[in-house]
Amino acid sequence: MTLTKTEIVNKIHEMGITKKDATDATESLIEIIKGTLSKGDDVLVSGFGKFCVKEKQSRRGRNPATGEDLVLKKRKVVTFRCSGKLRKRINGGEE
Repeated sequence: MTLTKTEIVNKIHEMGITKKDATDATESLIEIIKGTLSKGDDVLVSGFGKFCVKEKQSRRGRNPATGEDLVLKKRKVVTFRCSGKLRKRINGGEE
């Protein structure tokens, strides 16, 4: 099951915060993360992980449907590396 933004807002609301404040806080956090990543900076959340912006060089590719050769342009992608604490928790370790 995928955790959606609406479910995050609902879980924050269950902690005693108004739904509007929970929505505003969630939206603000996401906008801060998007803004930071769009500037090319990384986002580190201690105990959770790190979102990194990586540059991909242009390269040759192929359209699998038509077999046509093409050049994939230089681009930036976002990667995520989870923290050791999160990795332990996911794998059933103590945390």
